[in-house]
Amino acid sequence: MRYSYATYLECSVTGERSNIGTLQGLSAAGKPLLARYDLEALRREVGRELIEARAPGLWRWRELLPVTAPDHIVSLGEIETPLIALTNSPRPDGFPPPVVKDEGRLPTGSFKARGLCLAVSMAKSFGVRRLAIPTNGNAGAAMAAYAARAGIEAYCFCPDDTPETNLSEIALQGATVWRVNGLINDCARLVQAGRDRYGWFDVSTLKEPYRIEGKKTMGLELAIQRRWRLPDVVFYPTGGGTGLIGMWKGWQELLTLGWIEGPLPRLVAVQSTGCAPIVRAFDEGATHARPWENAHTIASGIRVPGALGDFLILRALRETGGFAIAVPDEDIERARQQAGEKDGLLLCPEGAATYAAYLKAAARGQVSPSDEVVLYNCASGLKYPMPQVTAHMDVNRPFADSAPGFSAA
Repeated sequence: MRYSYATYLECSVTGERSNIGTLQGLSAAGKPLLARYDLEALRREVGRELIEARAPGLWRWRELLPVTAPDHIVSLGEIETPLIALTNSPRPDGFPPPVVKDEGRLPTGSFKARGLCLAVSMAKSFGVRRLAIPTNGNAGAAMAAYAARAGIEAYCFCPDDTPETNLSEIALQGATVWRVNGLINDCARLVQAGRDRYGWFDVSTLKEPYRIEGKKTMGLELAIQRRWRLPDVVFYPTGGGTGLIGMWKGWQELLTLGWIEGPLPRLVAVQSTGCAPIVRAFDEGATHARPWENAHTIASGIRVPGALGDFLILRALRETGGFAIAVPDEDIERARQQAGEKDGLLLCPEGAATYAAYLKAAARGQVSPSDEVVLYNCASGLKYPMPQVTAHMDVNRPFADSAPGFSAA
């Protein structure tokens, strides 16, 4: 039995094949490359019972990942993330609690660990010595951590308003990090501009083939956690869209293997009203999204004015019968506060956006009380600004009448 059944890379537009055994970026057409597997051989030689019998975690799926030998793996302990129902948080009457898949439990505190774990593992196998990335924070933190583990130099370009926690963790993990007076697309141009001069390999979203393979394990895990029966609707915070595309790809692979049955979940791309190129393109019936002007939102991870894989995101939404929806920042912040106060779950702003979007979609009739819904929280809420505590108590006058936060029993 092979360690991996990966066989070739395929251009997502032309279908042209590339050698999976050499370092690759974009296809000859300048489009994302997708890893393909010998699924017929895998179906004959590996049953889903074997996968079930393994310890939970990302690497239980090794046959459906591109790493060809265990000594190429760069790992920080990629666990299987839990499913947590929002049983106490507000929801429409008659609706069951939506379930959150909490990716904040992963190494580096976000789902970016999945993609960068695979990207760095493959870079190590090809002998890459320098990596560079444009990042709104969490992807840079994940790349820095895995690059440090692999002994690879890391260079990160971040918009000026990237959360301080992200900048600090990138630096603490040994990467070179710069603040950039622009957005994520401006950072991407800097990575491209320095590539020849500094000899780094670009691990931007979908500009190499392997981050998507790590991200697809979110969808593979969801299948095994639910005993190979997927939910009806999945809300996903969508910037570059690697995870949404990856889950869609992974579920198609499971369908081919006969490990799940259709239909696939309706995929919902969640964006902010301050940066919603995918929502606009979906509503217009377009196959590509026009870049968003003056992008702004507190959910920095979904502040992506233009996504390289926009056509794949839109195709996934339409083929699964899903939709795209945008929510304002005030709804995101309210949802974050409600989940924390009522259910003790600290969502990141992007994860809170999915909860806000679920409430909006339910009110519109886009999801029904009979739908089983999963929301993706992509990072720990501990990585983002939280309410300041200003109340003070005098030890000499405890529980004074004027002390805030108390009421008589």
